[in-house]
Amino acid sequence: MSFATPLALAGPLREPRQMLADQEYGGHSSIHDDAMAEKLGFRAGPIEGPTHFSLFPPLLARIWGQAWFERGCISSHYLNMVVEGKKTRAFAELPPEGAASTRVWAEKADGTPVLEASASIGPDAGPTLLAQRMAALRPPGKLLILEDLKVGMTGARDERVRMDPDQNMGALYPFTLNPKLAAITETSPWYADAAASPWGRAIIPLEMLSVLFEYSSREAAFPVKGPAVGLFADPEIRLIDGPLFVGEEYVLRREIAALAESKRTESYWVRTRVFDSSGQRQVAEMLLNHATLKHSYAGYADAV
Repeated sequence: MSFATPLALAGPLREPRQMLADQEYGGHSSIHDDAMAEKLGFRAGPIEGPTHFSLFPPLLARIWGQAWFERGCISSHYLNMVVEGKKTRAFAELPPEGAASTRVWAEKADGTPVLEASASIGPDAGPTLLAQRMAALRPPGKLLILEDLKVGMTGARDERVRMDPDQNMGALYPFTLNPKLAAITETSPWYADAAASPWGRAIIPLEMLSVLFEYSSREAAFPVKGPAVGLFADPEIRLIDGPLFVGEEYVLRREIAALAESKRTESYWVRTRVFDSSGQRQVAEMLLNHATLKHSYAGYADAV
C-alpha cells in the first residue's frame, strides 16, 4: 500500500542566541540593538535571520547526506522576527526518492511562522524560492535611498576574505567563530575538528557563510544613501563546490541583481559570487535582499 500523504522531518525546539546587539550598520546601531529596534517600532532587537539556518543541516543531511554540504542550497524568505528567549523549530518535507528539492520552514514554539524556504541539491533542482520571488518583482517607483544604484552594477573591486577561529568579523559581525560555535543551536565536530571532518578540514557552519560573505561588503562601495537602517530580508546561499573551510582565503565579486520597493522599504538584491583564492573556481554564491527602512532615513517623507 502507498500513500500520497506529505511527511516532514522536524527538529527539536531550540533557543537561538542574539549576538548582534553591538552591530554597526552604516556607522550607527543596527536593528538588532534593542534601543534602535524600539525606536523603529519593534519590541526588541531581533535575532539575525541566518542564525536560524543552523536548524536545517541535520534535517537536510538526513535527506541528501554529506553531499548537501558540498552542493546544497537554501533559499529563504523571513516572515516574523524572533527575539532572544523564544524557541524555534525547523521542518523539512520529505521529498520523493531522487528529488533534488524540497520545502523547508521554521516556526516558533506556538506555531508562528519564522521563515519559509526551499532547499535543494545540485544545479538542476529547478527555480529556488528567491528566484521565483525575484522574478515576480515589479519595477520600483521613484527611489531615493537607492537612486544611484543600477541593475548590473558591480562592486568596486575583488574582495578577499577568510574566517579564522578567533578572527573578529568586523562592525557588521562583532564576534568571532569560536564564541558562535559555543552558542550555535546545532553543534557538529566538523565545525572545529579537522580530524572529524570528512574533508580533513574544519568547515564553516551554514549560518556563518553570510557572515563571511558580508564581512567585506563595504569594499563594494555601492552608492547607497544614508544613514538609514537596513535588514537582510531574503537570503539564499548556494554551495557549488563546497564546503567552505575555516582559515581558507576566498575571492568575492558582487553585482546588483534587482531593485525593488514596498510601502516601508527600498531594496537592492545583491548576488555575491564566491571563488577560491585563485579567483578562477567558483565555490559558492549568495543572493541577498538588503531592505532599507524608508522612515529611518532623515527627511524621506518630504523628499519623495
